Amino acid sequence: MLARSTAPGGRGIKTSSVLKSFGVPTFAVAICGGEAGARFEQMLAREGFPFELVRIRGEIRTNYSITDRHGLTVKLDERGPKLEPEEVAALEEAVDRRLDGADWLLLCGSVPPGVPAGFYRCLVRKARERGVKTLLDTDGAPLEEGLEARPTVVAPNQQEAEWLLNRALVTRSHLREALERIREMGAESVILSLGSRGAMLAHGTTIAEVIPPRIEAVCPIGAGDALNAAFVWAMRRSEDFLDAVRWGVAAGTASAALPGLNLASLEEAERLYPEVEVRLLE
Repeated sequence: MLARSTAPGGRGIKTSSVLKSFGVPTFAVAICGGEAGARFEQMLAREGFPFELVRIRGEIRTNYSITDRHGLTVKLDERGPKLEPEEVAALEEAVDRRLDGADWLLLCGSVPPGVPAGFYRCLVRKARERGVKTLLDTDGAPLEEGLEARPTVVAPNQQEAEWLLNRALVTRSHLREALERIREMGAESVILSLGSRGAMLAHGTTIAEVIPPRIEAVCPIGAGDALNAAFVWAMRRSEDFLDAVRWGVAAGTASAALPGLNLASLEEAERLYPEVEVRLLE
């Protein structure tokens, strides 16, 4: 039996959706254009959180995810439109206007063609000047350049970290070295997402593994976004970094156990949280 579902995409949108379901006030900024943009806006209006769409001339992309009943997922992502310089400037201005009164800025996902690799670096600097904490979750050159602005937290997955460091990360010692190297590149703290193996983190003098329980993964898409959202939710409650990553792994794992494009609710994360193990590394 085949099941089809459609949802407004983009990693920032998914993160805002989880934040909203956890009771955190959130505001999303995204680009919008063409017929796909009109559908995107209609779907986004039903999500229940405020947003601002920056209008562009091009047609925004549509991404496809195919998941079988065993959790094997294939993603087919369109390239997306190239933004003109004035559209990039409008996007930057839209984010800048929302920094006043914010406590976190989450920069999630790749940047469209036409957007300079230093775009996130610029936004991290603007946020830092306003006293806003930042979480950077991207890949490639935008990740490398974004680190130069010293984000509060950077949250790559293993593949993104391997590209950044130009080396394979196979053993625990490799992963630990990667955490330290990424901090040397500018991040205050690092959460290295390892999929079904949970995450490793570096914060202050603490290096740790956060290990989820074994589950039957149904659809892992969006698990990293749920991790980021639950982490920020927990940090806003207590500033306990280690516990916040534990909550993030619980939410990410709970999301991977759900079918289709569904992401974990707070109740679903709460059920898994006691089973998530934290192991400090010497």
